Amino acid sequence: MNFIVRWLITALAVAFTVWLVPGIGFATAGNSVIDVVAFAIALLNMAVKPILQALSLPITVLTFGLFYLVVNTAMLYLASGISGGLFGVDFYIASFGSAFIASIVISIASSVLNSIIE
Repeated sequence: MNFIVRWLITALAVAFTVWLVPGIGFATAGNSVIDVVAFAIALLNMAVKPILQALSLPITVLTFGLFYLVVNTAMLYLASGISGGLFGVDFYIASFGSAFIASIVISIASSVLNSIIE
């Protein structure tokens, strides 16, 4: 049940991010496209992100936590690759700057929605 709630919150955050951030979007339109990308992001956040955070802990400490934003950006790039490779959804990222801003927006939107839900 927890995964389904995270998936729905991530879907709302991704939809908001695609609407807000230029350089992030989909080649095809539809609600199922957002669901697939949100599923990939939620899955990666639960499975891979804790490992990346543990491995990057020394760098994160040295940069006073700013490297954590780079880890979030890497997770967004991984989700884009998984969405296109496994599910055939074209989620494009124009540049690293767009991905960096999008990862910040997704993090903030997810945090706000999680605080409302819980």
